Amino acid sequence: MNARSEVFELCLEGRQVQEAVSGIFHTLLFHRTLGKFHYKEEGSYSVGTVGFEDITCDFVDFTYVRCASDELNETLTREIVAFSERLRSHDGPRSGNIGLEFYQKRRGRWLLLENIPWEVWNIRINILTLPNEQERQRQRVRLGEQLAEKVVAVAASLNRQQYLPKVPSEPDLELVFDTHYPDIQPYHFKASTKHSSFPLQTTSLAFCVCAIV
Repeated sequence: MNARSEVFELCLEGRQVQEAVSGIFHTLLFHRTLGKFHYKEEGSYSVGTVGFEDITCDFVDFTYVRCASDELNETLTREIVAFSERLRSHDGPRSGNIGLEFYQKRRGRWLLLENIPWEVWNIRINILTLPNEQERQRQRVRLGEQLAEKVVAVAASLNRQQYLPKVPSEPDLELVFDTHYPDIQPYHFKASTKHSSFPLQTTSLAFCVCAIV
């Protein structure tokens, strides 16, 4: 299966990285998360609701919606902050790439599970150094407008006819969804980070991070 892929590019200040990436990634996850499944007899099921909350940014004129799940938000924040701090460090790269990947599990030979990506979103980040507060205020407004456009583009793209894993029977639910969250059930996503001076690291999240020196 060929994974669907999208790329965005943003030029911003170092202090804006966390909020900009969070706004786009939380928008994606809000559309890729369902409530908890409750299976009944004869294979039928019901789906719980997903709470949501508005988040207003401090360094960008922008407000976005995210799932009201503390555990999910803490996990995303941890990974995005690590990426942001690397870009902002004194000897760090001034550009980088951070991506969000969705995948499903399939049983392969000898009952081993394979991770098959079906959607990948990448954000290319370029760090700006602005000379004065007037330019920073202009950048604050400009980036807010860009992020609003990206969120609209994300929503339009996700609403088009596209591949989504089928809702499985109860025994196979964990092949498609991450069921460990107590309040929500997102599609599987995983994270990996890579910088020029560090070996590849993999966690349970759905990021691919490549910082470019």
